[in-house]
Amino acid sequence: MIISLFMSDLTKKIGQLGGILPTDRVLTSAEDLIPYSFDGTATLSQRPMAVVLATTTDEVSRLLRWANETRTPLIARGSGTGLAGGSVPTAGSVVLCMSRFDKVLELDRRNLTLMVEPGVMTQKIFDLADGAGLIYPPDPGSMKISTIGGNVSSNSGGLRGLKYGVTKDYVMGFEIVLPSGEVVWVGNKCVKDVAGYSLREVFIGSEGTLGVFTKILLCLLPKPAAKKTLLAVYGKMEQAAETVSAIIAHPIIPCTLEFLDRTTIGCVEDFAKVGLPREAEAVLLMETDGHPAVVAEEAEIMARLAKKQGAIDVRVAATAEESLRLAAARRSAFSALARVAPTTILEDVTVPRSELAGMVAFIQALGKRHNLKIGVFGHMGDGNLHPTFLTNEKNTEEMHRVELAFEEIVTETVRRGGTITGEHGVGLAKKKFLSQSVGGVNVEIMRGIKRLFDPNLILNPGKMFDC
Repeated sequence: MIISLFMSDLTKKIGQLGGILPTDRVLTSAEDLIPYSFDGTATLSQRPMAVVLATTTDEVSRLLRWANETRTPLIARGSGTGLAGGSVPTAGSVVLCMSRFDKVLELDRRNLTLMVEPGVMTQKIFDLADGAGLIYPPDPGSMKISTIGGNVSSNSGGLRGLKYGVTKDYVMGFEIVLPSGEVVWVGNKCVKDVAGYSLREVFIGSEGTLGVFTKILLCLLPKPAAKKTLLAVYGKMEQAAETVSAIIAHPIIPCTLEFLDRTTIGCVEDFAKVGLPREAEAVLLMETDGHPAVVAEEAEIMARLAKKQGAIDVRVAATAEESLRLAAARRSAFSALARVAPTTILEDVTVPRSELAGMVAFIQALGKRHNLKIGVFGHMGDGNLHPTFLTNEKNTEEMHRVELAFEEIVTETVRRGGTITGEHGVGLAKKKFLSQSVGGVNVEIMRGIKRLFDPNLILNPGKMFDC
């Protein structure tokens, strides 16, 4: 009887969706739903009730109004590259796929802004800016396959975060549809605007729990005139960390300060064959950009500081092509590690820069203690580490050890004054650690904000925290 009532309700809801969108944009077959059952997070999946492909703000508004009235969970999704389970469906939910919101609406050179729809790929945004002699600085590792809507929803970071910041620093405004179906515009093209509460900060990084973006206004910058790339090789991770501290204390703020540990170096060299030294304990990728004279001076100083801190070798890229090859060593880290084992679990924690070397050493010792293979790479300039477990999800006993090891990483990260995520978000994967990271009072404030915007808890329910 219960199953019969459930199926009747399911059929009714699917029929109602067909009244909002053309039936060819409402997917319900098992074969069609499978690709929307998971995102880039290992081991997490759930088949939705249906997938809808909206193309206009009005359609999104009507869908949210329907979901709110029928108490149907609705999960907005871009290209599904998230690494925290943020777009994994819940049982009985509808996935609102935003991939057809892929229009570039305006490039305004006078105000250095770009208006796009949320389904535009991040790489396309970078290329559009580059073609206009400008730069869109945020550069998540997934930029070739991630959408800007997903970047804004999770407040993505990237390799240039040390100097240029993260996604929220380049979002000037957006059109967003609230759970009630109401369409709201937040922000403008003004460089200065301090009128009222900063609602941009509320919605950016909210992981699809407060509203659905339908237009996004981005800030662009003039393209730096010059750039130099350096690769330093070390026998000890501590030497790489001390180099970072020395560079910033000089003071120089490079656009990139990235590192790979020995495990990752070997995997990258097997994958990309860019000439990395397999015997090194760490390599540090350094980039400086700006005026040509300043770039030349900063590159010389960084090379000198790296050698002073014990670098075995410092390679300065002589051409733009060589710079791209060196940068590719870091950008290919995840892909290289993913080839080693059936399941790759890419994690994301951040500690103060002064704690980096100690945190990497802790993770490496942890891997030996739990008999796990863990590669570590990340953004050494801003303290963001990516401990990456190379495992097999079919091995239940090993996966248990992975879970125990990551809990230890979280505890140690918080003990060192860090945070459980620097750029991937909380989603499903890390929600049980949120209170440990930010405190119970802060979580209650977040719950209050969620209930204010979404009293019926229809938008991406169960993500970040339970209400």
